[in-house]
Amino acid sequence: MTELPASATGKAADYVARLCADEAARIIMGRYGRSEEVLAKGRGNFVTETDLAVHNAVLDILRIQYPDHGVLSEEAPGGEGTDGQGGWLWVVDPIDGTHNFSQGNPHFCFTIALCHDGEPVLGLTRAPVTGDEFVATKGSGLLVNGEPASVSDTPSLAESVLGMDLGYDDERASKLISLLAGVWPGVQAVRVMGSAALGLAFAACGRFDLYVHHFLYPWDLAAGILLVREGGGLVLDRNGGPATLHTDALIAGAPGPVKDFLQMTREN
Repeated sequence: MTELPASATGKAADYVARLCADEAARIIMGRYGRSEEVLAKGRGNFVTETDLAVHNAVLDILRIQYPDHGVLSEEAPGGEGTDGQGGWLWVVDPIDGTHNFSQGNPHFCFTIALCHDGEPVLGLTRAPVTGDEFVATKGSGLLVNGEPASVSDTPSLAESVLGMDLGYDDERASKLISLLAGVWPGVQAVRVMGSAALGLAFAACGRFDLYVHHFLYPWDLAAGILLVREGGGLVLDRNGGPATLHTDALIAGAPGPVKDFLQMTREN
């Protein structure tokens, strides 16, 4: 188990992460289903007033609790205190799956991770609509809604439910669709999530057997990397090496399906 730093007010890091998630869920659910302005940051990439409200609220909490830590958020990608590569860094996505949220689709989440020297050591993902919470501390296993959980025991790709998302790069998305066309029908089913963080959380606890994405940012995957690993799974980059905070494409989930997928798609 990794020893995490207490906050400036003496609170445990996992308590602070839940405090952030509670405030995020309060703001999100207070606005869920309501009409608000949706701004396009790029094709298929959106931000709402709620994203920004959650970002500001979480930043306020972290400034009080961990004033010396860096913070990297999707809504402030330059980050605060992130100039160096080492030390403590909180990585936050206020709403992962903003397009889903803006359309009243419940497949979105708040996600937060604490990293040390670039390695996620605490990860928490909360789905506000369902209330599902996925949390892990390095070396302590995965908890889903307070209960121990793990990746699925599905042994092969052929028996798997595969989760995926396409991201915002059309060329990469087209290549991923072509790659999956080559795999199909060698899986049981394919699900398009609309939230990378939630897709990784599902892979961590066996709701998906594996999850694939080829266009990611640190805030999409920081918590998910740890959730899957602590659930006993593999999180690998496109070349089969361990995924890191700055990996932009990954395959994650139960070891058998992940290895099968890499083997079947290696030439691509």
